[in-house]
Amino acid sequence: MTNLSSNLLEEALGFPYDSKGGAVVSGGGGNRFIVVEDCVDTSGAFVLHHLLKRSLAPQSSDVVIFLSFSQPFSHYDRILRKMGCNLVAQREKKRLLFFDVQHLDRDDGKSSENLLLQLYGKVHKAVEVCSASEGLQNLTIMIDDVSLMEIDADGSSDLVLKFLHYCYSLTTQFGCSLVTLNHEDVYSEVNRPTLVLQLEHLADVLIKAEPLATGLASDVHGQLTVLEKGVGDFSGKSRNNKLYIFQFRIKESGVEYFYPGSCT
Repeated sequence: MTNLSSNLLEEALGFPYDSKGGAVVSGGGGNRFIVVEDCVDTSGAFVLHHLLKRSLAPQSSDVVIFLSFSQPFSHYDRILRKMGCNLVAQREKKRLLFFDVQHLDRDDGKSSENLLLQLYGKVHKAVEVCSASEGLQNLTIMIDDVSLMEIDADGSSDLVLKFLHYCYSLTTQFGCSLVTLNHEDVYSEVNRPTLVLQLEHLADVLIKAEPLATGLASDVHGQLTVLEKGVGDFSGKSRNNKLYIFQFRIKESGVEYFYPGSCT
């Protein structure tokens, strides 16, 4: 994988590079909300895997709090090992705090709201403890995925939105980042719910993984659209909105990113 292809997503997200132009310096700036949207035909899970690996890189001292409503720990560990990242080792080093939501203690008498409040309490405590750690560069909360969280909340988008607002408040209170994945096409195109609109409104960066407009291709697996809203860069300077569009090819050991027409 060339430096160019591996850095297109990094560049779109405004992440810093070292003097060699590509190695990870840290997981990225804090106090950002990144929303990843995908569809049944084109999964955006690889973006979460990319960000997870980046945050846990040896050159970084970042910590990730991962909330999985989707898959067990072994699923992510298997994928990240192929990308050169050992999640078991990172969990032992306390750089990865993994919550398998499907296996949390669930009392029969507890409502969905109480379960989410209990989960938020665990997240808030973890953020407080991690933020007090000496040498921490950045803390990221990742959620996979919002649509399954809604199912877990008995279909209540209000509960999910309340939970996400709580997590979003942590980005301001503790300067951490929040990354969510959501399957956009589970909702009606005609009547997009408040949940999706709220996420897109709150997002500092909106990433959409979509199939190619020209249909399926053997060497190109889809297209990424990255909208980075103009708030400020890592030096504090104000910026305009930036839109990036490029394509990707998923390989066993990672993902290649390239501009349309440049795939070889």
